[in-house]
Amino acid sequence: MGKRATNLISVAVGLLSAAAGLAAAAERADLRTAASTPFPVATEARVGGDDSLTRFVIDLSRKIEMRAFLLADPYRVVIDLPQVTFSLPPRTGERGRGLVKAFRYGLVMQGGSRIVLDVVKPVRIDKAFVLDAAEGEPARLVIDLAATSRESFLRSVAAETRPKRIASSAGLEREPPRAGDPRPIVVLDPGHGGIDFGAVASSGAMEKSIVLDFALALRDQLERSGKFRVVMTRTDDSFIPLSDRVRMARLRQAALLISIHADALRRGEGAAQGATVYTLSETASDAEAARLAESENRADVIAGIDLSQEPDDVADILIDLAQRETKGFSVHFAKLLVGELRRVARMHKHPLKSAGFKVLKAPDVPSVLIELGYVSSKDDLKQLTSDAWRTRAAASIVQAIDTYFTTRLAGAPARGR
Repeated sequence: MGKRATNLISVAVGLLSAAAGLAAAAERADLRTAASTPFPVATEARVGGDDSLTRFVIDLSRKIEMRAFLLADPYRVVIDLPQVTFSLPPRTGERGRGLVKAFRYGLVMQGGSRIVLDVVKPVRIDKAFVLDAAEGEPARLVIDLAATSRESFLRSVAAETRPKRIASSAGLEREPPRAGDPRPIVVLDPGHGGIDFGAVASSGAMEKSIVLDFALALRDQLERSGKFRVVMTRTDDSFIPLSDRVRMARLRQAALLISIHADALRRGEGAAQGATVYTLSETASDAEAARLAESENRADVIAGIDLSQEPDDVADILIDLAQRETKGFSVHFAKLLVGELRRVARMHKHPLKSAGFKVLKAPDVPSVLIELGYVSSKDDLKQLTSDAWRTRAAASIVQAIDTYFTTRLAGAPARGR
């Protein structure tokens, strides 16, 4: 055997050894992930097939129970699971194949996870099952979809007997704060969560995580001031329906609700940057505000539920005068907020806007929605993920809140006692 052939064999053996080492390391990492969580772990998801028959498969550390059903307008397949730790590669689900346009996954309530498949046209669920782990292969959840007519799809939807709404972990049944405490209640609402990622940066950074980190930092500063009681709509990666966020503020008789978000523009939509503060208006202040409100109001649809047809729990209240006053207070606070944020944050060229955000529709709780910046902007994203910037921006919001209550509540009893 020649020297060159010997060298080639040596290189091949080395590459095979390296590949085996990487595979073993990956397997050890998966085992460590599975061992470090009490929940089943999803390690891989894939879609195969064409626009007539499509199979969705997800690998799991152990067999679990599952339930799949259909939702219309838009067409979706919803898969409910016990709580699962999703250890999937970044950007998994952004692109599908065959009948599946895309899919998303995440915690939808404590103890429960959900996968939502966006499908390109009406489908029927041909098969839905979970296989045990066997012969070195992981447990597998398998969903087989077949194209069908809209009429057949809608009949399947009508035949479903699923709960009308998700039992969220919003803590709506918690005991109210102790009586006699005169400090106003401020509700902080980190947007999105769980299965609803919100905007996603090209780096993979998710809005739901960015705004939760910011809200927790803001909560800590507000509590250290000793002047306010703080309620969070979520403190972890949970999905909370929009109506529950509003209901929590109303049940607590909150004096202020601040919903915290971060926007993104798709490629080709421009290069906007900076923070914006929104208040409620039935008519959007501009096209960008209308686009954002439509996007944010789809949170419940993204999670596989559409609560838009549920009765509005404030519809029967005589709210005209109260809502008019509430909107006035909201605008007053929004202006104070923009003034303080200007000192520490890059602001949008039109920093004060309005639109029909569902989360701002409590008739008796002044409410604003802050878009801290654009995750699609490299400069904004650098700020949004900076601990130092987060501390400064949170301090400016605390100052705006303090000024708001000083001017509004001087000589008047605070709400939320």
